[in-house]
Amino acid sequence: MPRICQVPERLRRRAVISALLLLSTLTLMPVVLLAQGATPGEQRAVRAFEAAKSDKASALALEAFLAKMPKGGDLHMHLSGAVYAETFLKEAAADNLCVNPKMLSFAKNAGLAKDPPMGPICADGNVPAASVLQNQRLYDSLVDAFSMRDFVPSAGVSGHDQFFATFDRFGGLDKSHTGEWLDEVATRAASQNEQYLEVMQTPSFFDLAPLWNSLGWPPLRGVLDASREKDSAEDSAQDFAGDATGTSRTELDALRTKLLAGGLRTEVALDIHELDDALAARNRIEHCGDASAAPACAVKIRFLYQVLRAFPPQQVFAQTLLAFEVASSDANVVGLNFVQPEDATLAMSEYNRQMHMLDYLHSVYPKAHISLHAGELVPGLVPPDGLRFHIREAVELGHAERIGHGVDVMYETDPRGLLNEMVARHVMVEINLTSNDAILGVVPPHHPLPEYRAAHVPVALSTDDEGVSRIDLTHEFVRAAMEYGLGYLDLKAMARASLEHSFLPGASLWAKPDDFTRVKAGCAGQAAGAAEPTTACAALLKSSERAAEQWELERRFLAFEASLL
Repeated sequence: MPRICQVPERLRRRAVISALLLLSTLTLMPVVLLAQGATPGEQRAVRAFEAAKSDKASALALEAFLAKMPKGGDLHMHLSGAVYAETFLKEAAADNLCVNPKMLSFAKNAGLAKDPPMGPICADGNVPAASVLQNQRLYDSLVDAFSMRDFVPSAGVSGHDQFFATFDRFGGLDKSHTGEWLDEVATRAASQNEQYLEVMQTPSFFDLAPLWNSLGWPPLRGVLDASREKDSAEDSAQDFAGDATGTSRTELDALRTKLLAGGLRTEVALDIHELDDALAARNRIEHCGDASAAPACAVKIRFLYQVLRAFPPQQVFAQTLLAFEVASSDANVVGLNFVQPEDATLAMSEYNRQMHMLDYLHSVYPKAHISLHAGELVPGLVPPDGLRFHIREAVELGHAERIGHGVDVMYETDPRGLLNEMVARHVMVEINLTSNDAILGVVPPHHPLPEYRAAHVPVALSTDDEGVSRIDLTHEFVRAAMEYGLGYLDLKAMARASLEHSFLPGASLWAKPDDFTRVKAGCAGQAAGAAEPTTACAALLKSSERAAEQWELERRFLAFEASLL
């Protein structure tokens, strides 16, 4: 074996110091370069940010700084996963639910006692949920079971397993609490200077089960084999939907017609009523419109309709059709998304077919917005072939305007070409750092956030399931700064991107997509976010919800940066 050269201690120290100085210079260079083209307010914010970040032993100063920073919107938030466990336990007691101490989950009661002591009748060793509030050990165990708090992976139980298991454990609460959940997430958002939430929610839809089960799915057959020959390639492309079973557009048209005629339109009205009631309840809780209105009223909430992807095709198609119908009928529902673990058996085996469902339904409902969970996968979780195509198909077939997670992008076939395509199409990626760590074990240097940024793919930070993860959006901003070296202006661009890629109606405030250097002509000649926009600018803001929220974000940035010394 070759001998190891012993370096003198003084030379070793000098080399370490030189390396540290070089590293600090390289770290500060982007900040200096960015600050040169920044406004005076941005320069103050950059200095304050770097001062807070300079304490490598503690992120607390940076946390305090970023808690006040305007953040725009959170575009990737599942409502059930955003609520903290403590809220669920309180509501379970109010609903007279029971708790299974062994399974650490909610359970239905067997009736209500008519004589003292009043409360639920709990069978099979279950206990009243109200009793948990006086049992600290069980209370703590339930909070841990409903979240990632104190979770440590063990043999056969990964972070992925724990994360997704929580939803079944705290399920069963009455949907009358949805307004309270919206109030909770809006209140938390307001405390962090957020102004917009796109909340993923699944309204009731299981009344449709007899209908989709009776209709089934078109019979299996090969893809464009000899039995499907057409007179011309053009005719074939027009009729063929292209999924792995060779389902034709004609067949999908017929299935859609039967679903609509069979009762799906009735479900559309019920779902709209359910979501509108939840928003109304949230407004009542916060006294919105009154003199005593809570700060949370300033947080605008819109819904994304959640479609459950890990089910047979007839159910997924029926619910996706329902989502498109609701999103096309209710202004409070701005789009849809597919949810559930992407590595689930049906989610994997049906992925291509589901993208073709979206391709077909997008042609029928072209104005409905689509964001898709895609690429929430890592090597080992699925076979290598399962990492090669999900994001690309979501963009090219599923018509996704935004991608949720996108973790496996560098494992896709021709990843550089895919990144360039996403830039050309202005497809944004919703980045969920803590979720990706907890579920997939992905941390630097294996997270693709630097790759997306280097390729100029638009990105924005989001929380995913802040209640399950026990975090908030400020936590994600801190993590991005500390672990990925992002500066103040990087985070500011992400906040702007969140509203630029929101599904709010109307034109953008910015002259060019994803270019935050110049506003539209009508709003030029004044500071973006000015208290009194010009007449032409006011007209744009009145005509566009999206531009109005973007102007509000700029107003908040002006106020925040002016407050810094």
